[in-house]
Amino acid sequence: MRLVVVSAGLSVPSSTRLLGDRLAAATAAHTPADVQVVELRDLAVEIAHNFTNGFPGRALADAFDAVTAADGLIVVTPVFSASYSGLFKSFFDTLSVSDPEALAGKPVLIAATGGTARHSLVLDHALRPLFSYLKAVVVPTGVYAASEDWGAEGLDGRVERAAGELAALTAGLSAARPRPTRDSFEEVTPFEERLAALRPTG
Repeated sequence: MRLVVVSAGLSVPSSTRLLGDRLAAATAAHTPADVQVVELRDLAVEIAHNFTNGFPGRALADAFDAVTAADGLIVVTPVFSASYSGLFKSFFDTLSVSDPEALAGKPVLIAATGGTARHSLVLDHALRPLFSYLKAVVVPTGVYAASEDWGAEGLDGRVERAAGELAALTAGLSAARPRPTRDSFEEVTPFEERLAALRPTG
């Protein structure tokens, strides 16, 4: 399983990145996963240039490729003004312009961090609609971590539940995805033969 974490944390160290790492580790505990982290902080300049010239730089293009090729995504943003950060939204804006179907059918676990529990509704009022619009399959449980949640009861349970849902959804979609075989392709009939079969006889 190729699992990509997209983190929009700005500080170093970042609680946003920490939450992404915990979610990735919990998911990998359910199913073997090759985890890659995309730090949007490092791509800010290339994202801005992409808006003005229409072309992603090398690092941004690599991030697009990683997200597009992933079997599952974990996306984590800090909360600014009761919503996702501008950097977070800008990344997915430029990705969707580059490839409108990049997230179509892709399992996504949404998560956010903030200073107060009052912002927890950001998951359902901002993040879930965004990824539904991008045609992703969002797992039922989102994870929000306020400052007081770190080290407190409850966060570990939410992390484990969401990770289990992502692992199960990813495995289910992979198993359901049709894999073409030699026998699955239709036999090609030459056009002349099809045309002759339509002509009246006698």
